[in-house]
Amino acid sequence: MLNKRFIDQLKKDYQKNEIERRKIISLSNSVLHDSKRIIFALHRGDIKKAESSFTEVEGLIKKLEKDFTIKRVYQEGAYKAAVEEYAEAKTLYLVMQDKKIDKFTGLSLSYETYLGGICDLVGELVRLATNEASKKNFKEVEKIKNIVNDIMAELVEFDMTGYLRTKYDQARGHLRKIEQINYEVNIRQ
Repeated sequence: MLNKRFIDQLKKDYQKNEIERRKIISLSNSVLHDSKRIIFALHRGDIKKAESSFTEVEGLIKKLEKDFTIKRVYQEGAYKAAVEEYAEAKTLYLVMQDKKIDKFTGLSLSYETYLGGICDLVGELVRLATNEASKKNFKEVEKIKNIVNDIMAELVEFDMTGYLRTKYDQARGHLRKIEQINYEVNIRQ
């Protein structure tokens, strides 16, 4: 009843896919973990460590893109999560360096990766503002609030659905938090 050659080919294709999948997940986990470490380094003010880590992370992303193709790596949830965390780390770095958020050169990231990373960036900026408020650096809190407002003004123009809508809603919640922080700072001054 079954064509043995066809079944054998299915088995080979399946096994090849599983091997690729495991390699993609393993490297993606490194990208995710290192991107989180970059964010923590940035919050501690360790810019040099963050910059050197970016080189490593970007090398891993390029390796994944080269070894498996963009289409293939984006089939894996682990890769999507990893590059989104990288986008969050990179945009936080750019904001902290007073640079524009723009397309990252040398990488082929999807619009979903950028949008998810930018939405998550808002939460990191609230964390940064909270730390600045505790140091009584109130001008920095105001500056961060303005950056968040600018980001949200752009994001509101998208009609995000599904996963990105959840990310956007979280960013809106973070906007309310930073507005509250700024309000309390202004009242106490």
